[in-house]
Amino acid sequence: MSNQSNLLKGQIAVVAGATRGAGRGIACMLGELGATVYCTGRSVRGQLASGQQRPETIEETAEMVTSYGGVGIAVQVDHTVEAQVAALFARVQAEQQGRLDILVNDIWGGDELAEWGKPFWEQNIEQGLLMQQRAVHTHIITSHYAAPLMVAQKRGLIVEITDGHTVDYRGNFFYDLAKSTVIRLAFAMSEELRPHHVTALAVTPGFLRSEAMLDLFGVTEANWQEGAKKDPHFIASETPYFVGRAVAALAADPKVARKSSQALSSWDLSVEYGFSDLDGQQPHWGHYFATHVIVESDVFRG
Repeated sequence: MSNQSNLLKGQIAVVAGATRGAGRGIACMLGELGATVYCTGRSVRGQLASGQQRPETIEETAEMVTSYGGVGIAVQVDHTVEAQVAALFARVQAEQQGRLDILVNDIWGGDELAEWGKPFWEQNIEQGLLMQQRAVHTHIITSHYAAPLMVAQKRGLIVEITDGHTVDYRGNFFYDLAKSTVIRLAFAMSEELRPHHVTALAVTPGFLRSEAMLDLFGVTEANWQEGAKKDPHFIASETPYFVGRAVAALAADPKVARKSSQALSSWDLSVEYGFSDLDGQQPHWGHYFATHVIVESDVFRG
């Protein structure tokens, strides 16, 4: 995409939840097309917020955005705190003369809260409700303060990042509720924003090869294929920059409004827009899932 490196030059983006994973990848790929990106999150150097004490920080993400060709701006924000979110968008409005072109809601913070392998009535209710606060309430609060800037300028794109773009169950009651709800948020927002020429939609990555997943499998990006020895499906994984290029392609599409309200995938968007992952590959989790995961499950069930 180097020959299209200025497609988003002059555009202003906020990536909420840009510390690591998909948020970091999206912020960087918006920067790859020249955007100015406000990278928000709780973890800053010297003050790590993750319950898992992950080392990534928003300053690192902002520096990466700049290294890719954009302008990265790190802003520490706890998106569960309304006053901090209001202050973020007041700052964007003041610094960018009221302009906001792109909002990406990727706030999560639920990894340490999920209890896999338990029915919902055996799970910790406080943890489950906290997941909704971190992964759903934050998206509502953030969009509430971002939307007026877009409505005023009669243009803009809001992207909800989720996991999966179908109604299929995601394996855990509270996780499924959070990831399904943000798809509905995109749909509902699109209905009210459409008359103002603002687009809202949802995007899912495939099997995300995030920093945490690399650590879980004991590999690095340089030898990530070795992770398939622990989970064979890892061979079909994608870097966070793949979904990043998906969001960047949407942001650069002058006809993106046609996709308003939809739940889209990184793999389908890669086919439509012709982008690849950083290694030049085009992983297609949809095809892989249908031909390996579902088929294998059917065989196992007999």
